[in-house]
Amino acid sequence: MTLPQTGPAVEIPDQQAESHAQPRSTAPGRRRRLPWWAEFPAMIVLGLVIALAIKTCLFQVFSIPSGSMENTLRIGDRVAVNKLAPLFGWEPARGEPVVFKDPGGWLPVQPTSSGTLGDVVGSTLSFVGLLPPKDDNYLVKRVIATGGETVQCAGKNLTVNGKTIAEPYLHPGDDSCAGLDFGPVTVPQGYVWVEGDHRSDSADSRYHQGGPGAGAVPVADVVGPAAAVVWPLGHLDWFGWAGK
Repeated sequence: MTLPQTGPAVEIPDQQAESHAQPRSTAPGRRRRLPWWAEFPAMIVLGLVIALAIKTCLFQVFSIPSGSMENTLRIGDRVAVNKLAPLFGWEPARGEPVVFKDPGGWLPVQPTSSGTLGDVVGSTLSFVGLLPPKDDNYLVKRVIATGGETVQCAGKNLTVNGKTIAEPYLHPGDDSCAGLDFGPVTVPQGYVWVEGDHRSDSADSRYHQGGPGAGAVPVADVVGPAAAVVWPLGHLDWFGWAGK
């Protein structure tokens, strides 16, 4: 038996078909993710900016090219220098290892860059602080005396203001004078007198007394205290925030 129709037939839409036909709208405020080829260079640029900020305000890494600070620092060590300390009033103090820019004539003239791709990349990484400075015209020595103090060496005895200085950091077999008597020398204000821990293998303030400052280094040329050895892993060491 056929039931009578009470009205016109109504077509019920297929909801499943509609869901496939119409794309879903994205959630409001949701950003589309960049493709990997756009994200990758952006991440590199961000990393370089962060590294540059760290180098400028916090720490900078320097390479040890010679044995003048052995055995405290060895050839090839990477030393982190605390650049934040001078911003908070730090000044070089006796006994601290510090990194300073060549005040003039302490180092031989450095070769200029050849302009190759490797040199350009190396210079860029040095500029942002991921590698030691490319020009490598920085030195690391230990502060022996500061402005206004009088330093002298005679025999094996190093004195500052007439008092003998104990130097437990000296290279084994070395004494404080290492066969070079000098002084008395009064360090000018605003300068520091620096010497290497490997006293017999260090061309330091003792050998530059004929130059400006009578061998002393201007405090303005001091980058900061050597805070730590960060490479190689077998020689990690921490000197403290102020390099002590």
